[in-house]
Amino acid sequence: MRHGCGCAGGRNGSPMSDPLVALHAVLRGIARAEVAVSGGVDSLTLAAAAHDVLGARATMRHATSPAVPPEATARVRALAAARGWALDVFDAGEFADPRYRANPADRCFFCKTNLYGAIAARAGGTILSGTNSDDLADWRPGLRAASQHGVRHPFVETGIDKATVRQLAARLGLGAIADLPAAPCLSSRIETGLRVEPELLALIHRAERLLAEALAPRTVRARLRAAGLVIELDPEALHRAAPHRDSLVAALRALTDRPISFAPYRTGSAFLRGAHP
Repeated sequence: MRHGCGCAGGRNGSPMSDPLVALHAVLRGIARAEVAVSGGVDSLTLAAAAHDVLGARATMRHATSPAVPPEATARVRALAAARGWALDVFDAGEFADPRYRANPADRCFFCKTNLYGAIAARAGGTILSGTNSDDLADWRPGLRAASQHGVRHPFVETGIDKATVRQLAARLGLGAIADLPAAPCLSSRIETGLRVEPELLALIHRAERLLAEALAPRTVRARLRAAGLVIELDPEALHRAAPHRDSLVAALRALTDRPISFAPYRTGSAFLRGAHP
């Protein structure tokens, strides 16, 4: 199924001022694309655009592991089936990498090294990522791995930021995906230096699902720290949780005997910035 870009041109009348036209132009210059699809709004939007432009010359590559929430994989599978994407689901093997499991500050470098290496071994096309221009403002070791594997970032090449990605998702008919909250991998919830274990990721996922069902928060993160499990919530959800704190703690106690506390959500708070190389 193909979707027209619906472009009306920009303020100056130039069609290239339309981000979707610019994105399509970049994609048309690629002979064969291997789109790394995590299940978030960025990669799914890129996948939709790549399929629209390249058709059978675009394959979506989705890696599963204990760090990937099952709902993300289900989302990728459902969209691929609905839109006729060529989809390859595989294990990138990062959990066999002791460097990744040790959870250093540059853990993402080892994760992406395994991911891109696995895609390259399975395919011969150009690997594409959904990195957008806003991501460049943060410290992202995974971009170093991308550079080493010749990965291209079409959103960065066209100056597309997160807000524009969401607009494009809506224009491409992706519905609720346009409003998906940010959802980094489950390993990002484990404090730097604490070993990444599948059972800990399962605990994190169950805790977040429990809070999501109980409070319907805009944002929830179950941060596993050396001192215990910290539930981070957006301000409104944290306020709603206050009268139910005891019952929520009791429910979480069924999952873990670690100390449990609540805190306001902070981006990347499990990452110990002073620890990076």
